[in-house]
Amino acid sequence: MAEAGADEKPHFHGHRARLRARFLESAGSGIPDYEILELILFGVFRNGDTKPLAKTLIAEFGSLAGALAAPAERLAKVPGCGDAVIAALKVTREAGLRMLKADATQRPAVSSWQALLDYCRAALQHEGIEQFRILFLDRKNQVIADEQQQRGTVDHTPVYPREVVKRALELNAAALILVHNHPSGDPTPSRADIEVTRQVISAASALGIAVHDHLIIGRKGHVSFREQGLL
Repeated sequence: MAEAGADEKPHFHGHRARLRARFLESAGSGIPDYEILELILFGVFRNGDTKPLAKTLIAEFGSLAGALAAPAERLAKVPGCGDAVIAALKVTREAGLRMLKADATQRPAVSSWQALLDYCRAALQHEGIEQFRILFLDRKNQVIADEQQQRGTVDHTPVYPREVVKRALELNAAALILVHNHPSGDPTPSRADIEVTRQVISAASALGIAVHDHLIIGRKGHVSFREQGLL
C-alpha cells in the first residue's frame, strides 16, 4: 500500500460537515449516541477526529445519558477529557434537564404526570449517590419548588420528616411528591423507604399537607408508591 502523501487530507476530512448535515436533515433521528457526543465535542475541539473520545465515553459510561450524567471526577480520568470537555457535557445535560423540568412543571402535576416522570428519571437514574428530592405543590397541584433535601451514600439517604414538613410550611405547600433514586439500579422499595414514607405522611397530614406519591428511580425503571398501594 502506498504511503499517504504529505498533502493528503486525514481520513476524517469532511466528516464534521457530513455529520452535521445528516443530523440537521434527520433532526437527530437515527443518529447513534457516539455521534451525538461527536457533535458536542466539535465545539470543544476545533480540529481533529473526535470519534475515538466519543466512543471511549460511551464504552466507559454505557450510553449518552450515562456519559452526560457521569461525575466530573470520573470524566476527568478518561484520557482527553479535560475541563472543556467536562463543561460541554455538563452544559448539555443541564440544558436538557431544564427543558424537561419546564415541561413537567408548567401544568398541574396530575395532568403532566408522564412529563414529571421523564424529568425525574433524567435527573436521577444515572446518579451514583442516593438523593432525596421533594416536589412541593400548591393547592392546584402546580409545582412551586423542586428541591434536593438530602444527599447520602451509594445506598442510603437520611431523611428527617420534621425538616420536610418545615420546608413545606415555609413554601406554603399543600402537597408533596417524594422522589429518590436507587444507585443499584433496582427501584424496589426497601423497608426503610416504606417506613420513612409513612413517617413523612404522618407528619405532613397532621398539618393538612398531602403526600401524593413517592417515586423511586432506578436505571431499570421506577416504582410509584401510589401505584403499588403503599400510600
